Amino acid sequence: MAKTGIATINWLFICGLAFCLGGAVVLSLLPMGPMGTDCICPLSGAKPIVGDNLKETPANQHLQAAHNMAVLVPFRDRFEELLQFVPHLTKFLARQGVAHHIFVLNQIDRYRFNRASLINVGFRFTSAVYDYIAMHDVDLLPLNDELRYEYPSDAGPLHIAAPELHPKYHYENFVGGILLVRTDHFEAMNGMSNRYWGWGLEDDEFYVRIRDQGLRVTRPKNITTSKNDTFSHIHNRYHRKRDTQKCFNQKEVTRKRDRKTGLKTLKYRIPSVHAMSIDGINITILNIILECDINETPWCDCSGHQASAASNN
Repeated sequence: MAKTGIATINWLFICGLAFCLGGAVVLSLLPMGPMGTDCICPLSGAKPIVGDNLKETPANQHLQAAHNMAVLVPFRDRFEELLQFVPHLTKFLARQGVAHHIFVLNQIDRYRFNRASLINVGFRFTSAVYDYIAMHDVDLLPLNDELRYEYPSDAGPLHIAAPELHPKYHYENFVGGILLVRTDHFEAMNGMSNRYWGWGLEDDEFYVRIRDQGLRVTRPKNITTSKNDTFSHIHNRYHRKRDTQKCFNQKEVTRKRDRKTGLKTLKYRIPSVHAMSIDGINITILNIILECDINETPWCDCSGHQASAASNN
């Protein structure tokens, strides 16, 4: 740890996460773009950020390096889980020789958490230089090396956290947890719906998008472990409860296929981007402010404050 040193620390970001950091973790937060601007431009005209996290790669690394994966991690106030996730996944992917970089999609606005919109933002930021994404929950850690994070086939997305393997969700149409999607496929599906504020159902709607695009979900085969020992699910539901509240007409609207919103209607700002090091592993933090159309999705704020303010204007 000591040899990595402690570089400039952005305490505003740390305090914004509302966590106190112990001395066991070395963090380095350095600005990666013009501070004070309304939005940081997406990556373009550059090589993918890979390589320094692949120190112990097998001989077949050159077979995997033909493709580069952006690991997109929707995030808010889950720092202790991130501290476990980054070293674990990096070592796991290094054993497979998968060229990748982790992007933490940190939602900093006042609205309810919107996992799907964050993934859309991460895709917009990375798609010019990465040819597939991993939509990855921060609390789900793969344990079995038979789970290959490989470039998805022409058939469609590769669902690593298959229903028969996931520790909690086992229904046939489940595509949450960890889903690998090619950039051309994600673009063709218009990304994910932007209507899902709060927890749940955005993956089920995305499954319908996959099907409607003429694609199908593929899953790992011949896995020798089961739902009890394929993943470590590190979320503590007593310490951090899911936001399952339904308000306004949210329940009715979010049970239907969304044909209006997606990548093409996404509205957001990225006020800052930071490089961060956890246990010597470099990742990128995107601070993201999502915009909510109160008239379309008033459930982005179940308190009703935003809707009331809008009606008074």
